[in-house]
Amino acid sequence: MKEKRTKENLIDEEAAVAEREKKQFEKMTKTPMARLIIGLGIPTTLSMMVTSLYNLADTFFVSKIGNDSITAAASNLLALMSIIQAIGFTFGMGSGSIVSRLLGKRDREGADKTASSALAIALVSGLFIMIFGLIFITPMLKLFGSRTADVLRYSKDYGTYILIAAPFMCMSFVLNNVLRAEGKAVLSMIGLVVGAVVNVSLDPLLIFTAGMGIEGAAIATAASQIISFIILTIMFLSGKTVVRLRLKSVSRTFSVYGDIIATGFPSFCRQVLASLCTVFLNNAAFQYGVEAYGEKGGDAAQAALGVVQKVFMLAFSISLGVGQGYQPVLGYNYSAKRFDRVRSAYLFTLGFSTAVMTVFAVCCAIVAPQLMEVFELSKDATKIGLLALRLQCICMPLLPTNFMIGLTYQVVGNKAIASLLSISRQGLFYIPAVLIMPRIFKLLGVQSCQSLSDFLAFFFALPFTFMFFKTLKIEAAKAETAGDAQEETLVVNQFLEE
Repeated sequence: MKEKRTKENLIDEEAAVAEREKKQFEKMTKTPMARLIIGLGIPTTLSMMVTSLYNLADTFFVSKIGNDSITAAASNLLALMSIIQAIGFTFGMGSGSIVSRLLGKRDREGADKTASSALAIALVSGLFIMIFGLIFITPMLKLFGSRTADVLRYSKDYGTYILIAAPFMCMSFVLNNVLRAEGKAVLSMIGLVVGAVVNVSLDPLLIFTAGMGIEGAAIATAASQIISFIILTIMFLSGKTVVRLRLKSVSRTFSVYGDIIATGFPSFCRQVLASLCTVFLNNAAFQYGVEAYGEKGGDAAQAALGVVQKVFMLAFSISLGVGQGYQPVLGYNYSAKRFDRVRSAYLFTLGFSTAVMTVFAVCCAIVAPQLMEVFELSKDATKIGLLALRLQCICMPLLPTNFMIGLTYQVVGNKAIASLLSISRQGLFYIPAVLIMPRIFKLLGVQSCQSLSDFLAFFFALPFTFMFFKTLKIEAAKAETAGDAQEETLVVNQFLEE
């Protein structure tokens, strides 16, 4: 009797999941596009903005200590965060893109296997980063730009706790992206928002009340990441999702992991290059800051550009958030051969995100002086940061074009073009700019290299955008021809039967 009830429970559970899957499929393939994109895009955008805001909050509270060396140390750790994000985004974006396509094909078992396997490999990779990073923390931080004794000491205080939290951060990226891939953006947002609230709440308590300084900021960040992971895990275990995370679904074949890594490789390239860019920027800022403002100018320039980078990340998170709301819509409809909806989704998302970025850039440029004054930097650091921020605002509206087409090729499975586009902004343009521009324009070259790279990346993305729409037109024609042929076959068969 007990075995019979167990079987009945399993059947009921499968039926409930199948019903959720059916409703989600209908929602993603039939809901009016503007309502669907905005409905999914707003929670993901808020999630990404919240993440950027609490990274910015760390810098804000640390800057209140009133020491450019401490602010520079927190800024230099952005390179380490980018490496952890590179691993997390590889498995997260890779599994998310595959899951959205599998759910579009109604392959729930394949989606379970992909998500479970991605979570397992993210855990292993996070543990590797933690162990390797703790062993080689001193040479690693020197490479990241912590060149003076004070900045290196503060960087170690911060970096140790970030490394301890690395496995949880990597796994959270997977859980977040799988939730978004199946259209559960609100659930993803809840996990991130709670983590952000914890971080912002703990920052002043640990930094000032407990007197822990930059070490308190690091503990607040690590604790928030672990809590966010726990909440996201509960979302899956409580039966609110279509995808199920199960130990038995973890794949033992390399092909599954190879597909996840290959699909997520563009994200890996983008984040690793972001880390390299930060390293080159920090070192260039130190060198030309000293040249322009004397001995303390290096720390001032690093602190200023670190703050600007965090503000820029807030802007980029808007584009990234809207794009990740678009991702599951693209995956579902492309797999379901609804190419008319794919075209509408792309055009609407690009227009919407460009308009939002334009408004953000204009507002940011206007309030730049007040924004820089919020961070209690030295007079020299504030001056350096103000010009850098306004220069970056010029090309902010161009960001969505490059990011959107790269994400599109990634989701539809064109790994080669997606990888090329993912490295274009930072690898083809930013790194050469940060290596060449300062040699010509000194500190001004350091301040303007981000804006120049965004300008060049925009024009680089245009031919690939036109190529995608041409391919989409061909695929739509093929689908229509195949549909007509199938209909004709049915008519003939019916005639023969009669």
